[in-house]
Amino acid sequence: MPPSISLRGLRLLVVEDEAMVAMLVEDMLTDLGCVVVGIAGTVANGLAVVGAGDVALDGAVLDVNIGGEKVFPVADALAARGVPFLFATGYGAAGVADRYADKRVIAKPFQSRVLEDALAATFARTTRG
Repeated sequence: MPPSISLRGLRLLVVEDEAMVAMLVEDMLTDLGCVVVGIAGTVANGLAVVGAGDVALDGAVLDVNIGGEKVFPVADALAARGVPFLFATGYGAAGVADRYADKRVIAKPFQSRVLEDALAATFARTTRG
């Protein structure tokens, strides 16, 4: 069953410290019609992209562990801007801070369809109000 909303044109940030994984996620997102506005390999770089006023950002895909740091400061900044996001992590839901228990979590490794479904669910929730 196709997603109920179109992902085409969504401008997404990927926060992932493993270059090969980041490239794979970027390829998946591009194949889904999304536009990857940036790949941040550190928490600091992720915060810089989220904080940049000139970067149009519709959402983000966040790994939980970025070079030994937790990604939650980036998640906090996204939440403050009202930008939806999901977590893609090898830790599963147990690795996500309690304050983000309502966010979609997909377990690595994942297939494109899992990412597509998670994004569709994330954005359907935000468009319903």
